Amino acid sequence: MEFKDRLKETRLNKKLTQKEIASHFNTSPQSYAQWEKGLRKPSAENLQKLADFFNVSTDYLLGKTDIPDLDLETDIDNAIDNSVAYDGTPITDNDREIIKNFLKDYFSNKK
Repeated sequence: MEFKDRLKETRLNKKLTQKEIASHFNTSPQSYAQWEKGLRKPSAENLQKLADFFNVSTDYLLGKTDIPDLDLETDIDNAIDNSVAYDGTPITDNDREIIKNFLKDYFSNKK
């Protein structure tokens, strides 16, 4: 999912208008609308502010992960780091990705 789509989806999920968000960021609704239309991209600073405002990660807004929860990605990594593989065999990088993707899907479908 592209940034513009993720931004709009996140805003709609919070039941907010473009005007409300633009007001919060002291910008015009037209400027904000350009982000959702993909005509402009926010600065790194504004991207972080948007993520903080929506309580999601910047990676989620950028479409790098489908997990909006800021802490879940870190929690999954920590859980895998602290786990042991079957019968004492270390987890391979491939196993790690399979487990991580499974857990991401599992937790994202629970919401």
